[in-house]
Amino acid sequence: MFEIGKTFLLAACLSLSTHPAASLTLPPAADSAAEPAWAAPLAHTFAPLRAANFASGAFGASALAAANPAASAGIASPAEARADAAMKTGGTVYLRGGVYRQQLRLAGSPGAPGEAARLTVASYPSETAVLDGTGLPIDGFAALIDLNNVSRVTVRGLELRSLKTDRAGNLPVGLYVRGAGQGVRLENNKIHGIANTAAPRGEELSGRDAHGIAVYGTEAPASIRDLTISGNEIYGLTLGSSEAVVLNGNVEKFVVENNYVHDNDNIGIDAIGFEGTSPNPAYDQARSGVIRGNTVTGSTSVRNPSYGRKIPNGNYAAAGIYVDGGRDIAIERNRVLRNDIGIEISSEHAGRSTSNMIVRSNLIARNALTGIGMGGYDKQRGATIGSVITGNTVAGNDTLEWGTGQLYIQFDTRDNIVRNNIFVASASNALIYNEYRENARNIVDHNLYFAPDADQAVWTWKNKTYTGLASYVKNTGNDKHSLFADPAFANAKKDDYRLKPGSPAAASGIKDDILSASPDLAGKARGRTSSGLPSRGAYE
Repeated sequence: MFEIGKTFLLAACLSLSTHPAASLTLPPAADSAAEPAWAAPLAHTFAPLRAANFASGAFGASALAAANPAASAGIASPAEARADAAMKTGGTVYLRGGVYRQQLRLAGSPGAPGEAARLTVASYPSETAVLDGTGLPIDGFAALIDLNNVSRVTVRGLELRSLKTDRAGNLPVGLYVRGAGQGVRLENNKIHGIANTAAPRGEELSGRDAHGIAVYGTEAPASIRDLTISGNEIYGLTLGSSEAVVLNGNVEKFVVENNYVHDNDNIGIDAIGFEGTSPNPAYDQARSGVIRGNTVTGSTSVRNPSYGRKIPNGNYAAAGIYVDGGRDIAIERNRVLRNDIGIEISSEHAGRSTSNMIVRSNLIARNALTGIGMGGYDKQRGATIGSVITGNTVAGNDTLEWGTGQLYIQFDTRDNIVRNNIFVASASNALIYNEYRENARNIVDHNLYFAPDADQAVWTWKNKTYTGLASYVKNTGNDKHSLFADPAFANAKKDDYRLKPGSPAAASGIKDDILSASPDLAGKARGRTSSGLPSRGAYE
């Protein structure tokens, strides 16, 4: 166990590189604008006492004196300290409660090669350590926590805040994982106030970017793998063209679960491919992961100058959950409410696709533009291929009433399946909107539809609009086994979209191995009814 007291670290840059020191206890001190006269400059690398001193109990007031860079007695040299580092043996680094105006940098893997040692950096139990970026310089890039080519490292229970820049081209990040490595866990952290407020540059409105949590797989073939991002709260970020939580490039076998991502000015959670993040294009996709159990709300770009200098800019482009060029990803049991777009599985890169996606048992409600989007947003983009959208409740989206509906099928969609969903229109009465004819072999059936005005319910398919379910079915061949009926939600006005007894959606779907492989939104097994049929929508 390695405990770092706040007194020394107020102004120091704590750097635990490949071999940081393993043991020190310093008492916390009250946060103060007035730093001790001996406080180290930001560039100082903190080197605590050797592990041998911890074993002998050589701590207390003398340790505090030794931490003073002006003192010389009783402190190991940095080289000696690194030789007995936490990264060498593994263990837990506890940060006592208080405010640390500094960054934390980690590199390497704990333990000897071939071992399974783990290093955990965490707030001390029942306390919160705050890494505060106020006033920290950003020259191109800066992260409050920077994990560079690390494996088997956990960051837990910290608060990261207030890392900001007003200079175009700089990139502030709350928690950054990069390079390659395995077994990284980011758990129960709170990240807010990360911001780039620069004026966007040129016609492309570029140069204004920030992230809350960023994972960039920049090596090949070695990947970032077995990654867990769980239980974090990420909010109040000024992101410019970037995302609150992003996995980009050579990232695989990941779990992003039970996070609360809210009130950010761009995309909430994003898994990306084909941006050149990996040096080998064959590995340049986030893939083989799960995005589940998250609540994402308040993602909107309408006041983000990276989407139009005149504010509000009228550009509702921020998805709660977005996969852009990823593959083999399950998006399940999420609550995605009041964003610009609910869930989007698309590709922004011509000739490239988002593929083999599963979108199941999600609640997607009251989003401004649409509930679920798929395909490229224009003919210069890529495709959505071989994906399954099943068992979702998609209700009251298109709050703008632009007619973009609950399911927005864009350019180049092929071999996708849409089944066992509930689609309930907003006041626009629009259910499916598909303005492109590049739409091949997509199967849409066994859904339940409803609209406030049944006579005006509309579906647009391959750029032709049909009013009423019968006309739509006759002219498209879709939804021959679908229903048009009130799903009887428990209390939609209070975001309770469970089904009342007797709902026509209950136990009325089609048997679906993909849907039944995972529980419903409330954790209940799917399709365990007397008929063996699942309910349509997110809840059994």
